[in-house]
Amino acid sequence: MKKVLLIAILSFAVISCGNNKGQDNENGEAGSGTISIDGSSTVYPITEAVAEEFRAEQPDVDVTIGVSGTGGGFKKFGRGEINISDASRPIKESEAAIAKENNITYVELEVAYDGLAVVINPENDWATTFTVEELKKIWEPAAQGKIMKWNQINPAWPNEEIHLFGPGVASGTFDYFTEAIVGESGSSRGDFTASEDDNVLVQGVSGDKYGLGFFGLAYFEANQDKLALASVDGGNGPVKPSTETVKNGTYAPLSRPLYIYVNSSSLKDKQVIDFVNFYLDEAGALAKDVGYISMTKEEYAIQKEKFNKFVKENQ
Repeated sequence: MKKVLLIAILSFAVISCGNNKGQDNENGEAGSGTISIDGSSTVYPITEAVAEEFRAEQPDVDVTIGVSGTGGGFKKFGRGEINISDASRPIKESEAAIAKENNITYVELEVAYDGLAVVINPENDWATTFTVEELKKIWEPAAQGKIMKWNQINPAWPNEEIHLFGPGVASGTFDYFTEAIVGESGSSRGDFTASEDDNVLVQGVSGDKYGLGFFGLAYFEANQDKLALASVDGGNGPVKPSTETVKNGTYAPLSRPLYIYVNSSSLKDKQVIDFVNFYLDEAGALAKDVGYISMTKEEYAIQKEKFNKFVKENQ
């Protein structure tokens, strides 16, 4: 009888400890738990770099990162399914409305800068510079089924088919490119090879002499042995994207900030607050490591102040 009673007491103690641990996590008092992140494939490398460093310091925190594109991330974010959304463009009114319907408030934080690279095959020695007007002529909806050859853009270019590669329609990169080049976010021809996986786009252009594509500058820099970078003339002469030209805005109109969004309901979990503060502390150094352009220390300090104000207002 005493043995049974002892087992029962021990079992109760184990269950109680487990429940207390869960309660600590829920109240944000323990260094454990889960942080769920999803969204932009462009922002993914910097978020993953931050998460790797964070895991080393807090191994009991499980940081999971998905890559469903900026639009896909905002869908999950608006439904309250994730803590943080990686985004390569600001949230749209329609996406913000869904979040509002679900009583989700959030803060937008800038974490780095990026330029969109217009890439060609290394064997392409004719179209090394594009004007914005030429890019629009290639990518606008009216071009579908009509603008099919290089010499339709410039008579001096080859009488060969253009083979186009670009991010999927859920990608913030796609939204940003179409807004900057075509004039309307999401407005594009549909007859191109689309993928949320930038490696597919790299392989497509690098394996096709007549290929043309676009994606984040970091992916070009990681694959510059396979691709060539075209200059873009935004009206003040041709400019190639680089750390300097993206940061100072001369690479126009294809340079942009990158964001993370944090929802207020996540603030009950201390590990999320710790992670975001860690992110803003480390993003400058890690952005450079993964090919992005860091902001200044003062700019990161402003973002951190913005986040901490958001925390105070929502706790």
